[in-house]
Amino acid sequence: MATMLGVVVALLATACGASGGSGAAGVVTLYNAQHDDLVKALVDGFTKETGIKVNIRSGKDFELANQLVQEGGASPADVFLTENSPAMSLVDSKNLFAKVDDATLAQVPAQFVPSSRNWTGFAARSTVLAYNTQALTPTQLPGSLLDLAQPQWQGKIGIAPAGADFQAIVSAVLELKGEAATAQWLAGLKANAKIYQGNIPVLRAVNSGEIQAGVIYHYYWYKDRAESGAGSANTELKFFGGKDPGGFVSVSGAGVLKSGKNQAQAQQFVRYLTGPGGQRILADSKALEYSIASGVPSNPRLKPLAELDPPAVDVSKLNGPKVVELMQKAGLI
Repeated sequence: MATMLGVVVALLATACGASGGSGAAGVVTLYNAQHDDLVKALVDGFTKETGIKVNIRSGKDFELANQLVQEGGASPADVFLTENSPAMSLVDSKNLFAKVDDATLAQVPAQFVPSSRNWTGFAARSTVLAYNTQALTPTQLPGSLLDLAQPQWQGKIGIAPAGADFQAIVSAVLELKGEAATAQWLAGLKANAKIYQGNIPVLRAVNSGEIQAGVIYHYYWYKDRAESGAGSANTELKFFGGKDPGGFVSVSGAGVLKSGKNQAQAQQFVRYLTGPGGQRILADSKALEYSIASGVPSNPRLKPLAELDPPAVDVSKLNGPKVVELMQKAGLI
């Protein structure tokens, strides 16, 4: 998996060549870093409702963010979607987003909108600790995500540091606790954690007993349980409370590119994502991410969003490049 600063031009070039129709009047070009199946369902719903076609170019959060920065005003993109918000902040810092329409932002609770108001959240995922129920009881679990840096967890935990998911979690720790505390925590993780290439391998390792616990996002566990449960049968989830950094709720972002040739249609697409139609598709999908806008309740399988106790984080202040720097210094990536 690419780190936040990685730019995989070849990947994007391949996707661009496959999509076709770039820049066509009334056809929205979407740079998509969200899950393909979810976005296809959202795009299909939007096109059915409006008649507006959407060409999808897929990649990873920071591959596409860096590509947008590189392309600047010459980018063919109309809309950018991400899994996590730090990539949105990178593009926003280069003044590449148009203001999101007020009618769209009115559909989204304030905690999921950056202070710049240049993009918006449309979905969310909660940080959780998956733990093996044969190895640990609830009373043995850490009180804070930061406790995983303590010596007693050496060799017992797993993380996927190369991915944008875990790096977003680190960005929340950085925003909430500062650089010195974050560096100390990362050094502890370097000493304690086994490294995996993604959330699913972490969950499987917890389930098999290879490790006792691992840091993931909630929906990987819920998706496995909704299917066969083969990768999660021996596990449960701890949701960190008390506004601990371990309760961080990451926001998936949507923004309209200032240079896009189809501004009205792009704004309409983002409004659809955060409106009742798009949010119902999200809630009813197998993605099992949280719906956050227009009062649409999330999938009933999930722990209710209202029961989570996440820390207050301005999503526009999550510093991806600094996170990469700190994680590189710690030897985690």
